[in-house]
Amino acid sequence: MPDVEQATERSHLLPLLAHDRRFSAVQNEADASSILSTHVSKEEQLLATTSVGERLPYNDYTTIDWLHDLVKDSFRSRIIHAQPGIRGHLGSAFESGQGWIAAALIGILTACVAFCVDVAVATVSDWKLGYCDTNIFSNRENCCTTRHPLGATNTNLGESCPAWHMWTNDYWKAFGIFVGFALAFGVISSSFTMLTKSTLPTAAPGHGDKSARLTEGGDQGVVGKSIYLAAGSGIPEIKTILSGFVIPHFLDLKVLVIKAIGAVFAVATGMCLGKEGPFVHIATCVAYLVGMLFPKYNENGRKMRELLSAGCSAGLSVAFGAPIGGVLFSYEEISTYFPRKVLWRAFLCSLFAAMVLKALNPTGTGKLVLFETNYGISYSPVHYLVFVLLGIAGGLFGGVFCKANFWWSKTFRKYTIISRHPVFEVFLVVLATGLLQYPNPMTREPGDVIIKNLLVDCRGESEAWVCQQEAKDGNPKFLGWLVYGTLVKLVLTIITFGCKVPSGIIIPALDAGAFFGRLVGQWITTISPGIFAMVGAAAFLAGVSRMTISLCVIMFELTGELEYIVPHMIAILVAKWVADALEKDGVYDLAQAVLGHPFLDADHAMHLVQGQQELVQRLIPPKKTMQDITVDVPKDNKISKRTLDDKLEKLKERGLMDAGLVL
Repeated sequence: MPDVEQATERSHLLPLLAHDRRFSAVQNEADASSILSTHVSKEEQLLATTSVGERLPYNDYTTIDWLHDLVKDSFRSRIIHAQPGIRGHLGSAFESGQGWIAAALIGILTACVAFCVDVAVATVSDWKLGYCDTNIFSNRENCCTTRHPLGATNTNLGESCPAWHMWTNDYWKAFGIFVGFALAFGVISSSFTMLTKSTLPTAAPGHGDKSARLTEGGDQGVVGKSIYLAAGSGIPEIKTILSGFVIPHFLDLKVLVIKAIGAVFAVATGMCLGKEGPFVHIATCVAYLVGMLFPKYNENGRKMRELLSAGCSAGLSVAFGAPIGGVLFSYEEISTYFPRKVLWRAFLCSLFAAMVLKALNPTGTGKLVLFETNYGISYSPVHYLVFVLLGIAGGLFGGVFCKANFWWSKTFRKYTIISRHPVFEVFLVVLATGLLQYPNPMTREPGDVIIKNLLVDCRGESEAWVCQQEAKDGNPKFLGWLVYGTLVKLVLTIITFGCKVPSGIIIPALDAGAFFGRLVGQWITTISPGIFAMVGAAAFLAGVSRMTISLCVIMFELTGELEYIVPHMIAILVAKWVADALEKDGVYDLAQAVLGHPFLDADHAMHLVQGQQELVQRLIPPKKTMQDITVDVPKDNKISKRTLDDKLEKLKERGLMDAGLVL
């Protein structure tokens, strides 16, 4: 029977070595292979054909065995390369190219799914306003122009559009129809999301998941917490998976289909959410399904996570037409294990996604840039002060949003009627969104259209509604709409993020920043107000997400404006500093905390210890633990099997199997 210390001890040792540069070479499979024997024994061949290493319990989840998978993949690779003759050379060539082939397939398939979602969102969203007489499945823009997906483009919109019919010309009737369609779309989206309800298996000692598949859990006999796999952006869960944990069925085909359908109707409601987060989840699902076709990834959890990291980049690439930004987003925001070869494959995956999406042409413009601008004017050093102001405002917005959304999730969503009836919560949020956004002509449109309208340059001849309002000197009503839009976006985004529908946070944050930036630009007439709307959008998103480098690249890929990289850098950094001062965690980290997903962060653990004014000795395990996990190697370098068995048994009793023995 284990002693009291064994049964109750909680080690204070932090996982610092995982990030130590001195140990980074161990993670390189080439180095691992070089230290192995040049002969493949029968035991090694058996190891190469075994399933993934035993998954270790951690709260309601299980973890993969990184070291076991590393050694196993090295043996498998050596067996393939050791085969003689032409068959051996072909096998070796396919082995080397599997990662590149898989990355290209992921990019192509993700772009195809994104094309379907983009076209469906544009059509369903416009149904709240009217319908196309010539084709009911055509959106307003395609109905009124010759812009069509998969076809030629024409940018001449024209003033009249006899083919597009509004439901009614009466304001109040149109208001009611708008809200009614939005409520129907919200209920449909949430109802689809309910189909992905799943119960996480509680992984108690002895109930580890030994399945070889990444998202399949065994029948462990213990009931854990319930989650909706298609709800939210999916980014917190993906971060958890990429850090080595297992969430059963999160990347299944069923979840992919429901996520895509749910995202269409969720975005069509007009709620303060976007489809960029769901696209990242969809791309990761595609990466998992493609990886299951290749034994190299199917049978190895560590290698599968390399492929998933590459797949994440395709999600943002198709969401915003930002292939480079997608790669950097995966590296900066999502992945915890991102070696150089993953960077290359993510680059290829994102490239193929962008190429195929441009060829499919979902917007009908024939261009990859979503919000193309051409201001044709530079900024002066005095404008740096304005960019700093936008950064401060973005940081305040992000800090307030993160705290308020966390509070909302911990209070309002704990009420029984809300927690037990998620569809009812979505109904209430959609109702509030419709009632607050329809009166403002600028917030009535979908989120991406709002950004496009606010970035418009009015210095030349333009028939845009925004330009018509700015042409009126001292238009207080227009200024009021800008203030109203900023505040409404903040409030609605707080109560929307976390609802049980597929949703992302990037578009709402960009909308709010564009509103505020356009407002500031009304008092600075030396350059276009659209420039401040563009920089303000980046600042507000930086405050919410704490992205830096990837966000800067995404913004110039979104707009095609390389001239304004420095203003973006200024606003993004200031926004991050201010937001960090108000709330140290970004929206995705807080979402992980709200959802209860495990995520090992050595820096966070160290800060906790430092905040309690503890000494470094606090990180050292107790003496009894060190004795149990330490193996004394004699001079002859021989240790009995019985000694190792005893040590491993003690490790298992303490739940430290993933830590290993100390020599």
